[in-house]
Amino acid sequence: MEAAPLFEDVAGGPPDGVAHWCRAPDGLRLRIAHWRPETARGTILLFPGRTEYVEKYGPAADILARAGLATIAIDWRGQGLSDRLLDDRLGGHVMAFSDYQMDVDALLAAASELDLPRPYFLLGHSMGGAIGLRALHAGLDVAACAFSSPMWGISLSATLRPLAWTLSWSARRIGLGHRYAPGTSRGSYPNTVPFAENLLTDDPDQLAWLARQTELHPDLALGGPSLRWLHEALSETRALDRIPSPDLPCLTFFGTDEKIVDLDRIERRMARWTGGELLRIEGGRHETLFETPDRRRRAFDALTAHFEAYLPAV
Repeated sequence: MEAAPLFEDVAGGPPDGVAHWCRAPDGLRLRIAHWRPETARGTILLFPGRTEYVEKYGPAADILARAGLATIAIDWRGQGLSDRLLDDRLGGHVMAFSDYQMDVDALLAAASELDLPRPYFLLGHSMGGAIGLRALHAGLDVAACAFSSPMWGISLSATLRPLAWTLSWSARRIGLGHRYAPGTSRGSYPNTVPFAENLLTDDPDQLAWLARQTELHPDLALGGPSLRWLHEALSETRALDRIPSPDLPCLTFFGTDEKIVDLDRIERRMARWTGGELLRIEGGRHETLFETPDRRRRAFDALTAHFEAYLPAV
């Protein structure tokens, strides 16, 4: 694998972070990054959400490193420094949601080539939660999994949901799937939405930090989703709702002020997930790992305890 840039000035991760280019099975160039402490006894496969990039999870990798865990993260196709899919590089797009599974294959190949320590664990946020659940269903070999506000459904009102289905399906049919979904634009969310109106975090410092990352490194920025992405996401989350949960220890958490993903679908799945635990973070928004200090601490304490239970003894 060739060396790739890792913007340490905004990552805030452990000092040993390294990024590489790798290739998906269909030839797209993807960026992965890993942080591996000398004491690592296992590895987190970190599946980010839509619009995200590896630098965003430097602080998470730092906390996980103290628990004896290496972390490997990926820029999904169409975001971060991975190959973009539209001439307008700010449009969030995918041809098929199943394409993300090729990115999972590339991440696993990179983890193997880098000889990152087993056991592996899955941590998926938002869209990464949907990709992760599909990967688990396909046999992803991990000892345990955790999800932060997983996109097992998209929060839409009863009025908007049929409109979203119809508009996104029609746009694909007439060759307009690359257009932005209504109500979205080329603007990067943390850089364009005032703090008082944002749905990500109740912590102004965390929102400012996210905005600063893309201000300093504009190539990381991504705008709203395309109509094709919306149709693919609606189709995939509907399909995921019909599959059983894997026989695997699972911790899922979300903020009680969540307004981006569908909480009812999370509640229903976790109620029937054998060996699953659901943690509700009071007052938190979508980005629980980038919330106020007390909420972040609660989430990370639960995460590290969950994974440490399945690490080999020292």
